[in-house]
Amino acid sequence: MQTLYDDWHMSPGIECDGFVFLTGVNGVASDGTVSPDAAEQIETAFAHVEAVLLEGGMSFSNVIEVTSYHVGLRQHLEIFKGIWKRKAVEPYPAWTAIEVAGFASEGVVVELRVIARRNR
Repeated sequence: MQTLYDDWHMSPGIECDGFVFLTGVNGVASDGTVSPDAAEQIETAFAHVEAVLLEGGMSFSNVIEVTSYHVGLRQHLEIFKGIWKRKAVEPYPAWTAIEVAGFASEGVVVELRVIARRNR
């Protein structure tokens, strides 16, 4: 995720008073490709979230809020929910799903906004 820092001048995650705010994380693979498969993109987005959390010494158990942004929300909501059920840890984070028109990267169908807390 060094490209985000170098090219876009933003941190993949930044901590403030024990809270960690992640930059919007999408389903673009590390090599820059975008799968046409929504499930693969969602899995990739969650893997990127996990990587940022792990870098900060945290895990999904530290997540307190997720906002998911979707192109075609109704077409892949059940897929998202299935993946969410495998990732979310009790007590479950707050979650809001929002339909959007599009993202900066062509073909992306999901982006995650995540807030975690170090001492949850």
